Amino acid sequence: MSHSITLALELSTPRGHIALWQDGAVLYEKAFVSERSHNSMLYDPLREALALAGEDLKLIVVGTGPGSYTGVRISIAAAQGLALSKKAAAIGWPSIAALDDAPRYGVLGDARRGKHYAGLVENGSLVGEVQLLEVAESPAWMAQHAIPFFSSDVVVPGADVAFRQPCAVRLAARAAALGEEAVWTLAERPLEPLYVQEAFITQPKPPQP
Repeated sequence: MSHSITLALELSTPRGHIALWQDGAVLYEKAFVSERSHNSMLYDPLREALALAGEDLKLIVVGTGPGSYTGVRISIAAAQGLALSKKAAAIGWPSIAALDDAPRYGVLGDARRGKHYAGLVENGSLVGEVQLLEVAESPAWMAQHAIPFFSSDVVVPGADVAFRQPCAVRLAARAAALGEEAVWTLAERPLEPLYVQEAFITQPKPPQP
């Protein structure tokens, strides 16, 4: 896809990040911070990015998490709308595969309810499935892998886990490096968040007699 432009949307954490990538270089990037209102802060930078991309926008990549369900859903909805209007391909890529440029690293994240999620990334791609661990199991799992470990959850990093945030530029670069056949194969798959466990829903208490 030479000379075409790739747009990346990364909203899986409170730090939203969008970027345009063309011919191996960053054409545009903008970051913003929002705990619960990505939708209100996304569209101004997105409008700027689209104005720069013009008719050369051919690929949209969304960071699918794990992370903020709301943020990822907002970016998916935006990507799907743009893909239709621009006749572009829209694909998902795990946000945790865009934390660092190390050729191989591990990820540890807060899965809530006394659990961590864990994954391995190699050359910018997730290796296998994200798995759930009890918090007490994480040190033993990490000890099996002589690699650096990162987390985008501020409650997880410690002596052995460094804090990193997903980067839209990395997402765009990795998506743009795919061949056209691989892009359209991914574009045919459902675009949805990367789930690590079912949502926890509090059940209402039964009425008192």
